[in-house]
Amino acid sequence: MASLPYEIVDVFTDRPFTGNSLAVVFEADSLTDEQMQTLAREFNLAETVFVLPVTTEGATYRARIFTPETELPFAGHPSVGAAVTVTRRGAGGEVVERSLVQECGAGLLPIDVYGSGTARLTGGQPTCGPGLDPVPLLAAARLTEADYAGPAPQLAGCGLEFPYLGVVPAAMARAAPVPVPGVSAVYVFAWEPSTREAHARGFFPGMGITEDPATGSAALGLGVFLVASGVLPGDGESAYTVRQGYEIHRPSTLDCTVSAVDGVAVRATVAGQVVPVASGRIAVPPFVG
Repeated sequence: MASLPYEIVDVFTDRPFTGNSLAVVFEADSLTDEQMQTLAREFNLAETVFVLPVTTEGATYRARIFTPETELPFAGHPSVGAAVTVTRRGAGGEVVERSLVQECGAGLLPIDVYGSGTARLTGGQPTCGPGLDPVPLLAAARLTEADYAGPAPQLAGCGLEFPYLGVVPAAMARAAPVPVPGVSAVYVFAWEPSTREAHARGFFPGMGITEDPATGSAALGLGVFLVASGVLPGDGESAYTVRQGYEIHRPSTLDCTVSAVDGVAVRATVAGQVVPVASGRIAVPPFVG
């Protein structure tokens, strides 16, 4: 029976069984899209990343990223997790300092890997979408208008856009995903300006993810949104931290920066540690048992 090597790692944490779990699958060059999606459903984690040969000059490796329901052009915790895992496997089990370029659906993304098992990902081109009505977003998080803190919700991202909803700190523990027509995702956060920290929760039912323990791509977009909203400075580089996953017993820490010029974000990064927790081989679907 044909099989493929894989590893399970926890991302955006320094301890196993916290952070956001990720399956990293190798030697998957011959798999079809359907087979990759089948394996992602089998792992049933927020995301599964397939490490593949590059098709673009200048890239170190190519990544295809799947949730249990769909393929994504880009995602943060699979990118950070894959970079550290690729580096560790290539160095005989040790994580060495190295600069990589990941090829994915969002283009070529630089990732710096450090000896601590940490990686810093530079997101794609920052974008801001239209403003959004907070009422359906609040409903999708089982919150009310009394929980709303602002700034005005908006789509933003660095290769993958999310709707951002700022709420009062007391609302975070009460938030929960609720099906609302027309709302496939909501990134709920409470901002602490004195420390530049966000307590966040990510509900992504449209991607097959009820609640994500740590969302690197959304943490990148949060900086873009905060610059556009005037919460973070419109010039220079600002550091901020995202805490996520605490309510679902998967505490995660995402260390971020956003750089801006004339009130517009031009670059964002997210960094976190990666901890290996399991490895093995998985059968290639379909197969006859």
